[in-house]
Amino acid sequence: MAGDAGSRATRELLLVLAVAAAGLALAMVAAFAPWHPAGGPARSGLVEVHSPSGQADEATVG
Repeated sequence: MAGDAGSRATRELLLVLAVAAAGLALAMVAAFAPWHPAGGPARSGLVEVHSPSGQADEATVG
């Protein structure tokens, strides 16, 4: 009986570690995979920053 419980626990622990390793591998693929479309460089454009009206005036007055 005791030997049977030990092998079940070992098997369950190995299954948990295998699922965790598979999840980590999928997360690494998602994190480091190229996200821009294939077939050339990713398009990038100029980004302009605008503050809301009135907020810039209040900061300079005080």
